[in-house]
Amino acid sequence: MANTFSQIYLQFVFAVKHRQSLIPKQHKEELHKYMTALVQNRKAKMIAIHCMPDHAHLFVGFKPVISISDFVKEIKVESNEFLNNQQWMKHKFNWQEGYGVFSYGHSQIDTVTKYVLNQEEHHKKKTFRQEYMEFLDKFQIPFEEQYLFEFLEMPEGGSYGAR
Repeated sequence: MANTFSQIYLQFVFAVKHRQSLIPKQHKEELHKYMTALVQNRKAKMIAIHCMPDHAHLFVGFKPVISISDFVKEIKVESNEFLNNQQWMKHKFNWQEGYGVFSYGHSQIDTVTKYVLNQEEHHKKKTFRQEYMEFLDKFQIPFEEQYLFEFLEMPEGGSYGAR
């Protein structure tokens, strides 16, 4: 649309159903490419993506041509179908209901990009639950515990996402 300008940067976070570690590390890059294409097909720009075995972070330059809820729903549904069609895992794959979406300014692009791309190292120090709770606190988002993701805590001395 002529004379319409926007600058919206959103980080989406969503988890595998039952927080199972189902996203295979050896196929992560192929999943990243597929999800990037899904984002681009919706007139948005993938700035950074990182899928851990049990959750995903997408940092997107968002265009307001689709609602945020429709955008993330379509990305989750289509990537869910892709993962099941690939048959990379023994179990049926599903994303959990819900998601987190957090907005950033242009000056924060580099910081958020590094954060998303550095998930492997980040999760050696923090669980997904700790990370997600920090997002909710940092962005001052009120929540009810019953509506949060199902969180699994790692046993003492365990390795995050190890299979």
